[in-house]
Amino acid sequence: MKIVLFVISLSICIFAESLIQPLIPIKEIDFKKAELGKLLFFDPILSKDQTINCASCHKSEHGWADDTVVSTGVYGRKGIINSPTVVNAVYNFKQFWNGRVDTLKEQVSGPIHTRFEMDMSSKEVEKRLEKSSLYKGYFKDIYKTSEIDFNDVADAIAEYEKTLTTNDSKFDRFLKGEETLDKKEQRGYMIFRTYGCVTCHNGMNIGGNSFQKIGIVIPYDDCYSDRYEITKREFDRCVYKVPSLRNISKTAPYFHDGSAKTLKEAIKDMAYHNLGFEPKEKDVESLEAFLKTFDADIREMRR
Repeated sequence: MKIVLFVISLSICIFAESLIQPLIPIKEIDFKKAELGKLLFFDPILSKDQTINCASCHKSEHGWADDTVVSTGVYGRKGIINSPTVVNAVYNFKQFWNGRVDTLKEQVSGPIHTRFEMDMSSKEVEKRLEKSSLYKGYFKDIYKTSEIDFNDVADAIAEYEKTLTTNDSKFDRFLKGEETLDKKEQRGYMIFRTYGCVTCHNGMNIGGNSFQKIGIVIPYDDCYSDRYEITKREFDRCVYKVPSLRNISKTAPYFHDGSAKTLKEAIKDMAYHNLGFEPKEKDVESLEAFLKTFDADIREMRR
């Protein structure tokens, strides 16, 4: 079984590796909208009890993800799924773990409207912002309207999130021939390809561009809020959007259920459930070293 999986992974990775690309900066950004979006992103005015904001679940000091298994919303209510990073989310082909919406703008509505996150209706948001002369002025200047519309609120926040992208990582520079990997990183890269990790984690965002099943070989027990909840097809049980590996060392805990507390644990769990074996500690350490070459600073609000 191990030999068959290895041969399949090796043959596919020859093609998949060619799909890994350096990140191309987003050029079309309306910075006036983004500045308004940043104000809204950090303002608790968008939550029912005015105690949390978007940044409460997407912490800048934690890779713009949450450092808890699930986030805490208004009135201390607990969420049901791990909060993913918003960094480079603009490159994802779908949003949310189960990919239920296509765009960042659509995604914004989810946390604001959900009872255990911000618990606000569109009308409540509009009424609150209408009472602020600051926001009234911003929306009139940018959207040319005397009345604030929730659609514009979502648009501004999404525009800000478009600015949350990474600079060149060491691996990007390696792909462009500008830097070399050390021996441990090189070994990790070799394992990344031969194990078949590259078949799911590829493209500019090294993930975020496909749906894949967790537990292909050894079933994963704790699956919820997966593609099945959207499609109702048995095939889609335990299927999720593949997360990006960029800045992955900064965003623990891992997986939809936050069950992997460390990057090493996440590597071992994926090898076990999706490849069917327990990797050697040396291989795990090499993979971890390689994954850290995806780390980079954030390009926030850079014109």
